[in-house]
Amino acid sequence: MAIIKYKPTTNGRRNMTGSDFSEITKTTPEKTLLESQSHTAGRNSYGHITVRHRGGGHKQKYRVIDFKRIKDGVKATVKSIEYDPNRTANIALLHYSDGVKSYILAPKGLEVGQIVESGKDADIKPGNALALADIPVGTVLHNVELKPGKGGQLGRSAGTSVQLLGRDGKYSLLRLPSGEVRMILSTCRATVGSIGNEQHELIKIGKAGRKRWLGMRPTVRGSVMNPNDHPHGGGEGKAPIGHPSPMSPWGKKTLGKKTRSSHAKSERLIIRHRKGK
Repeated sequence: MAIIKYKPTTNGRRNMTGSDFSEITKTTPEKTLLESQSHTAGRNSYGHITVRHRGGGHKQKYRVIDFKRIKDGVKATVKSIEYDPNRTANIALLHYSDGVKSYILAPKGLEVGQIVESGKDADIKPGNALALADIPVGTVLHNVELKPGKGGQLGRSAGTSVQLLGRDGKYSLLRLPSGEVRMILSTCRATVGSIGNEQHELIKIGKAGRKRWLGMRPTVRGSVMNPNDHPHGGGEGKAPIGHPSPMSPWGKKTLGKKTRSSHAKSERLIIRHRKGK
């Protein structure tokens, strides 16, 4: 999928880029796999903002994705590659031989008409899902489970992949997109191949309104707020923040502050932390 540039008709349009959607083969989704979804604009049941900078955006319907891939031994044909407004990756519509339809994340190289399947006897080719125990070491994967039967949770965004590095007893060693190396039970499932639409990260939003279409509201700097709204606020004119290091709106240190608990149960499964830490 290529990146297209626009004519600089306005300042906002000057540096804007977008996708040409050349991989998309169908523009209307499968109605039986759609669900309505409501947006809360970052509010909880009391109406209090718990997640800032959310609200508005284009109305969207959720595409039900099959992250579990448990229809073993039933072959499916790829009928179309479609756009999904809820994620950066494209999705593929499958028609199983028993008449069932489902969506999966579209890996790189998957084309309309190809046959995909899941289970122990599936071939090692993009789109097929197997248990980690049945996949050769060195294979590039996506949509990897953390718990058997829960469905894929790792390696699901555009252009990402997880590599199987080896095995240690009942665990498999995987390198995640962040660089972290961790152990996952070999009974967990994963799908072969890397996620497509890898040029998504090269897209330049270009203007503020395009962010609003995505449901993202403006972010205001703390230094321009009043002191009762933010620790950085107050002062005459353009004043320093008044603290040794930047603070969150709730008075917590933010620069270099580690948020992961060293007592987390999953800590023993991590061989190497992300970014070599």
